[in-house]
Parts: sequence; structure tokens; C-alpha cells
Amino acid sequence: MSRRSSKHSRRYGDSGGIGAPFGFNSQPRSSPYLPIALILLGAVFLFAYLYSSPGWYSVKPMSNNLLISPILPLPRLHSGTSKILAACLPFHTVAYLQRRQGELAGPFGGNKQAFNRVQGDFSCTVEVQEAFPILKKAYGDSMHKVLHIGPNTCSVVSHLLKEEETEAWGVEPYDIEDADGNCKALVRRGIVRVADIKFPLPYRPKSFSLVIVSDAVDYLSPRYLNKTIPDLARVSADGLVIFTGLPGQHRAKVAEVTKFGRAAKLRSSTWWVRFFLQTSLEENEAAIKKFQQAATKSSYHPNCQIFHLKSFNGDHIYAPSF
Repeated sequence: MSRRSSKHSRRYGDSGGIGAPFGFNSQPRSSPYLPIALILLGAVFLFAYLYSSPGWYSVKPMSNNLLISPILPLPRLHSGTSKILAACLPFHTVAYLQRRQGELAGPFGGNKQAFNRVQGDFSCTVEVQEAFPILKKAYGDSMHKVLHIGPNTCSVVSHLLKEEETEAWGVEPYDIEDADGNCKALVRRGIVRVADIKFPLPYRPKSFSLVIVSDAVDYLSPRYLNKTIPDLARVSADGLVIFTGLPGQHRAKVAEVTKFGRAAKLRSSTWWVRFFLQTSLEENEAAIKKFQQAATKSSYHPNCQIFHLKSFNGDHIYAPSF
């Protein structure tokens, strides 16, 4: 009886039955293709979602579609996986997945502000640099003496100074303790000034041919806007250009409050038009027409609201109630 029992138990274990899980020689193996299959499945869903949105073929370097992040975290793309994805998906979809892992610098070559737009921290200051060729066509000679106002103004001023026959200055409304050496050098040379734009700027009327402001007005309450924007128009000779965010754009509120003192208030174009009327500011119809024509020819689609205003010559500023 004992010999038969031993024989049966040995056969039962050899056949991979109940005794198999307790054997040390039998180790379950997961398929090496499972992670690749999951990556491909996630990429296909992402690819289908992105292409379901109209305007994917738009020439905008960073369209709003790229601001959308997948719900599930993306696995790290190793070189072998990247090659498999490249054979199955379009280049820009693969590049998006790789950029999410930091394996590519992206189309802006390490530009921190531009990379932040992909991550969700949107900036109209980056938009100013992208729109500069269109602004040159719209304003012509008025682009020779430019004042830029807004966060990260050093990047805009540095860009403008590279242009031929262009003089540029900047006003940084916020702290620059974390600024790089180039920015601090611009401050030391007096090209960039750190100043609170809630108060009148220390410039004479029409000191600059064109004044460009980006992002900064999104952090001002109406109480200060009705004084600040007319003052910006006062120091311009040929016009004021305002780049402001679109309602619904995502911005990192915690970082905003830390740096700017409050979260951005992204207002609609209707609100802004009403505001301009009540502060006796006129939109520059000629500049608007030229800008739109140049943008159409260049297939430029802005990610920010852009307003073109005439210079302000009035002495009385009406304070609207909002």
C-alpha cells in the first residue's frame, strides 16, 4: 500500500497538478511581449484620441491638443520599444510619448517655457516670440524700439536684441532671484527693469514705438487694470499689443500664487472689449487687419488672445466698475 501511494503521488506531481505550485523547479514566466502590447494599446488609444480632435494638422508648434495628458501614466520608453512604436505609429505620436519621458528635447530645443506648455504650465510670453515675425509684418518700422512687459521678459528681450536694427527693453513685474546669469546681466545694464506695474512706469509718454505685454495683465484685478493698461499705452508711440490667456487654459495655480501673488484670471474677448471701451482705449483696426493678413499667409494660429490698441493720449482715466 505504501509503495502504491508513493507511486501515485510521484505521478501526480510530475503531471503538473495540485502539487505543481509547491515545487521549486516550476517558475511561472510572464510573456516578454506583454509590456510592449500594453504600450502599443495605450499608444493606439492616445493616437485615436488626438486624431479625433479637429485641427490636428494645424501648423501651430504647440496646439492645445498637446496639453492633454493620458489618464494612465506612460511606461518608460526604452530604445527597443521606441523602435517598435516608430514602425507602427506616426512620428509625432512617438515623439510625444518620448517627450513625456524626457528622452527628447522637443521642437524648442530645451526652452524651459516652451516645454512647460506641454506639461500644462501655459505661457503667452513664449507666444510673443513665436508671433514676432507676424508682428514685424504688421508694424514694420515700429518694431525698431520695443518695450516688453511680463514674466520671463529677459527671454523676449534677448530674442529681440538678436534682430537687426531693433532696440529692446523689458520690465519684469516679479522677482528674478532664480533668473539666470544672462537675465541678471540685462538688469545690471539697465535693459531690463524690475518694477511693479500696478504703479505708473518711470518713462515719458511715447518713449517706445511699440509696447508688448504678455501674461502680466492676467494677474491684475480690475482695480489695477484700469490704471495699468492706459499707462502702458501712454508710453507707446505707435501702439500697445496685449497677449492674454484664453479661458480654459491650464495653469499651475500653486506655482502662480507663489510667484505672482494670485492665480491667473483668464477673461473672455468680450470682457476685454468692454474694458477697452470703458477705459477710453481704441483698438487699432489698421494693425489688426495687417496682423491677420500676415498670420493667414504664414498659417500662424495663436494660442493666446492678441489685442492691438492705439497709443493713449488722454489725461483722464475712467475707472470702470466690474
